[in-house]
Amino acid sequence: MLRYSIQRLLLMIPTLLLISIVTFVIIELPPGDYLETLVSELQATGERADLQKIEFLRKQYGLDQPVAVRYWVWVTGLLEGDLGYSFEYDRPVSEIIGERLMLTFVVSFAAVVFTWVVAFPIGVYSATHQYSWGDHGLTFLGFLGLATPNFLLALVLMFISFSWFGVSVGGLFSPDMEEAPWGWAKVADLLTHLWIPVVVIGTSGTAGMIRRLRANLLDELRKQYVVTARAKGLSPGRLLVKYPLRIAVNPFVSDIGNLLPQVISGAIIVSIVLSLPTTGPMLLRALRTQDMYLAGSFLMLLALLTVVGVFLSDLALAALDPRIRQGAGGTR
Repeated sequence: MLRYSIQRLLLMIPTLLLISIVTFVIIELPPGDYLETLVSELQATGERADLQKIEFLRKQYGLDQPVAVRYWVWVTGLLEGDLGYSFEYDRPVSEIIGERLMLTFVVSFAAVVFTWVVAFPIGVYSATHQYSWGDHGLTFLGFLGLATPNFLLALVLMFISFSWFGVSVGGLFSPDMEEAPWGWAKVADLLTHLWIPVVVIGTSGTAGMIRRLRANLLDELRKQYVVTARAKGLSPGRLLVKYPLRIAVNPFVSDIGNLLPQVISGAIIVSIVLSLPTTGPMLLRALRTQDMYLAGSFLMLLALLTVVGVFLSDLALAALDPRIRQGAGGTR
């Protein structure tokens, strides 16, 4: 198991290096750069661009250098903790994404907790009460959640809250709290606004998790070792927790690899609809404006969190499921 873990860690290095090359190439594929896009936008609005300042910025940040040189400067800066400079915001990238990254983490973590707390007991109940009225009703709600786009649910909740209660649910803070310093009042205001994006983002994930947990648990409950354990007089609750549930819960653990990247991407469409100050809309804006250092930093953080998340989920699955441990031991 230790050898397997070390091999996976060493494999992460060339994986991230290859991802950095692909990321930089994708960012460079569109013609021009952020400064050329800025000049075009100014000319389209009838404003005059300061060409001397544009040329100064181009030389200062190496945009007049070959692609290989720009890539080397960028990737070595990442290794030193320098995420680069955002042309659009005229600030270092690390300063821009700091607070947004924290808010995105809060929203994503709350959505994950909501998904697990809701999906786990419903999935277990549906599997242990197959074809009951409760199972049929929860199955219908699950299909409804899968079929409803998150952004549509966000629009419906915004319409209901504003039409029926006269309350705007957009954003994560009240207007008078957006620029206020952090304190208990701002935290309380955040919590009062947090539940709507959490419900919206977590709905589809909850519905999908319920279906997978139910299917996996039903498959385990039909296996011979469960029949043998029942024949030996093991109580239903102890049998469920000790054996089939440990195997059926694998999808929850394997989803760790997808949960960490959500800290960066953070349901972009929902964030735009609800006007959430998270990293998702900023990433989309950076890609559209070719703000290469900001977009590249976001994409590399996504890649890093994906690789780390997959690594952690593999270790957790190996610790949870004896079959995976035996497979890992067999490769040694």
